[in-house]
Amino acid sequence: MTHRCHKRDFLLKFAKDRNRWIELLFEAKIKFRLSILNFIVTSNHTHLILSSSENTQAIPKAMQLIAGRTAQEYNRCKKRKGAFWQDRYHATAIESGEHLWRCLVYVDLNMVRAGVVNHPSEWKWSGYHEIQHPKDRYRLIDHNALQRFLNVDSNEALATSHSGWISSQLKEQPERQKHFVESIAVGGEPFISKLQTILGINALGKKKRQLRRDEYHLRETIENYGNEDGYPQKMDELKMSWDNTFRWIFQPGP
Repeated sequence: MTHRCHKRDFLLKFAKDRNRWIELLFEAKIKFRLSILNFIVTSNHTHLILSSSENTQAIPKAMQLIAGRTAQEYNRCKKRKGAFWQDRYHATAIESGEHLWRCLVYVDLNMVRAGVVNHPSEWKWSGYHEIQHPKDRYRLIDHNALQRFLNVDSNEALATSHSGWISSQLKEQPERQKHFVESIAVGGEPFISKLQTILGINALGKKKRQLRRDEYHLRETIENYGNEDGYPQKMDELKMSWDNTFRWIFQPGP
């Protein structure tokens, strides 16, 4: 999930505002039973990786709580009016395994790419620290789910593999990979084909495109999913909710 501040302004530039976003994320996790795999809060946008749930309303309601409360509290404190977020957040489906690893590390390296820090350990407001050092209390990251989706058998193995992926990417001077934040889905060809079938994408003329030998993505070809009031048109065909989130109607494989 990618959510940008209005006009990409630095509305989250103060630590207290980033801290508050994380507090609201924890509140949403408890209230809606979210499975959080990773996150980062920057000065002008956020990334959040969640595991799909049988409750199709959990993610939209959680995002509504976090985004709504962040905007309301910020505007009230600053005596400000107007939009806090730029449009609706964008959701991308990521296949488990190596594709999720790439996305996980892409999120971790956000502030490295921006030139703010040299290593993700230097940025406090992300899931990197909790993946490396699980908390006993107020835990956000679902380590059991991460182990299952990334094919590792312990928190120690997870942390070691995580460090290895980070180190490898740092050596290559990480660049922005738009497919993780702009596509409908990223994964292997069977995963993309399955999504096309389940979501009816073929009927809308969307085609999978190859990124590398073993990775494909599905790009959006329409920008507006609804009418002028923001409500969906042809919901049975699109199978998306009004806030640009998939109705997660299947569970990804281990």
